[in-house]
Amino acid sequence: MEMIKGIKGHGYYDELVIPIIENTAYEYELTESLAKAIEAYPKTTAVLVRNHGIYIWGDSWISAKTQAECYHYLFDAAIKLHQLGLDWSTPNHGPIKSLRSLMIAGESNASDKTRKASGEIDPFPRCIVLDIEGTTTPISFVTEVLFPYARQNVGRHLSVTYDTPDTEADIKLLCSQVQSDLKQGIAGAVPIPSDGACKRAVIDALVTNVEAMIKADRKITALKELQGHMWRTGYENNELKGIVFDDVPEALEKWHTLGIKVYIYSSGSRLAQRLIFGHTNHGDLRKYLSGFFDTTVGNKRETRSYVEISESLGVDKPSDILFVTDVYQEATAAKAAGLEVIISVRPGNAPLPENHGFKMISSFSEI
Repeated sequence: MEMIKGIKGHGYYDELVIPIIENTAYEYELTESLAKAIEAYPKTTAVLVRNHGIYIWGDSWISAKTQAECYHYLFDAAIKLHQLGLDWSTPNHGPIKSLRSLMIAGESNASDKTRKASGEIDPFPRCIVLDIEGTTTPISFVTEVLFPYARQNVGRHLSVTYDTPDTEADIKLLCSQVQSDLKQGIAGAVPIPSDGACKRAVIDALVTNVEAMIKADRKITALKELQGHMWRTGYENNELKGIVFDDVPEALEKWHTLGIKVYIYSSGSRLAQRLIFGHTNHGDLRKYLSGFFDTTVGNKRETRSYVEISESLGVDKPSDILFVTDVYQEATAAKAAGLEVIISVRPGNAPLPENHGFKMISSFSEI
């Protein structure tokens, strides 16, 4: 399907049809049948001549060459699928199946327009971006399990891994963050001894700063990177297990079957995100996820962050993305960037402003 995008006039969700015509003794005798094939399939940029070859055209030589490479790949894939006994023309998964299922179910463009007119969100977005805390996962898991684990183990982790590349990078980030905090007068920030100081003194100062950052629930990359590395140890030692709401695995599987790509955007590091979904109470769910975004793309309450995500995903328009979060300020920022937004209402979530105007759900089954 990605290669089909390389064919002029086709996108990821389109079905590519290539006409096949019979060969003739002389090439000029193909003119009439070529013309009929093009008339019957106006979107095509190629016609296959049986036992001869393929005619491809484009706006330029480069365009035609690019399309030729795509066609070559697609034909090669079709032959291999045929050899494996798989029907390459009618996939039983992904967007083509989804579109056919919708037609069978009686869905139509008219009904989609009616839903849009009534203010409802398109039920089949191109991509879904999910928050974690309060959306896929109970807030209590973060506040009562992950944060305490990091707070209790930060000293031990730094001592054991002090000279490893990951921890050296974490310490460098933390030192830079603490310097900035001291200049701004951030509460809880204490100076970290210089390189010449003993290891114990450096670790003690780092622990003091990290504990203050965790207590303040700061959404900063330096803290999140360190936490991710600490949690990795916890998951590997079976001291931690990720928790997701019971409706999450079924929804992820359904969206995956429909060809909808699902991404995660959380203030936790990408490593921490992969760990949660790789070690859940419902097993490894990473097979349903296409990617992870963290605060390196920007603060979750800033519109620019969602613009960056839209550009990274390569959608035709931001509204092709559905963002699901429990935080009103994040919902507002995403909406300002043009994304469709739904607010997740889960047990333990913070109260929302009255008349906020966003659609709300209490289960992914409602999407």
